[in-house]
Amino acid sequence: MLRTTIVGSLPKPPWLAEPAVLRAPWRLAGDDLRQAQDDAVRLALLDQEEAGIDIVTDGEQRRRHYIWGFLEGLTGIDTENLGSKLARGGRYGERTAVARIVGEVTRPVPVFLDALRFARAHTTKRLKVTLPGPMTIVDSVLDEHYRADERTLALRFAELLNAEARELAAAGADVIQFDEPCFNIYLDKVKDWGIEALERCCAGLNVKKAIHICYGYGVDAVLAWKTQNKDWGHYAVTLPLLARSSIDQVSVETAASGVDVSVLAALEGKDVLLGVIDVGTEAVETPALIAERIRRALPYVRPERLFPCTDCGLVPRGRDAASGKLRALAQGAAIVRKEIEK
Repeated sequence: MLRTTIVGSLPKPPWLAEPAVLRAPWRLAGDDLRQAQDDAVRLALLDQEEAGIDIVTDGEQRRRHYIWGFLEGLTGIDTENLGSKLARGGRYGERTAVARIVGEVTRPVPVFLDALRFARAHTTKRLKVTLPGPMTIVDSVLDEHYRADERTLALRFAELLNAEARELAAAGADVIQFDEPCFNIYLDKVKDWGIEALERCCAGLNVKKAIHICYGYGVDAVLAWKTQNKDWGHYAVTLPLLARSSIDQVSVETAASGVDVSVLAALEGKDVLLGVIDVGTEAVETPALIAERIRRALPYVRPERLFPCTDCGLVPRGRDAASGKLRALAQGAAIVRKEIEK
């Protein structure tokens, strides 16, 4: 019970990319870059294992960004000459720089298969791979080619994501997680076609299927929005919908938001990846604080269904802070586990 995991990303070493910067360009190229990414993945796995994390990831060390990492493996998408659009409902700014769809979008080869195989060969822990969800992809690109409606475009991406996920599962991934922060923004779209697109992603998968929903990375624009936000009722809409879906695990943010954890009761029968680590600060939580955040959820989620987790990715944080937070996460879960086992 109370097995720990992370959402996905960890800080990149300074010799790989500029620290604490989203979409930071690589500092190496060619074979040097590949070897550096291999080394960074080894470190990410080691950091998690030494901290006591139960279900690990490769830290997304091979991706400039959690969305672009997948898009860069597809044809027809330009992640260099960016466009601009209103994204995330304008929550974090009036305009956002986004990748452009400039041609037919196809997946000529698996995007993360080699990365999964490398990580699988370097850990005996249960291994999770993260993929961007179709709604969040659609919100993060400017469609200059198809000019399709959002549902049609989302289902196109969902087919590509499903093909990717099936190959990752066959190669040894234990959990496939789809990242859908937009599920906390476009509630009507979630009802209209978001769940449909998610189900298309999950079709035929024979491993744990997870969805991550949060309020964004711990970066300045997101933190500014959080300090002013008064409405934290989004999960009350999305979680009941997900409870009726085929998804196995739902990752929710509770550490740095005003979410009422009683909403988790709607997920009875599902695993809950409970965000108990604030990813918006360098301050390292004490294990006692983590334990208290876990206890708040126990009236609503059985301990064997509860997986203490980070709120979101840790890539914007410093490496010392991230390592400290991982240790606190594992130690806090251990405190509550001992209490339950008595």
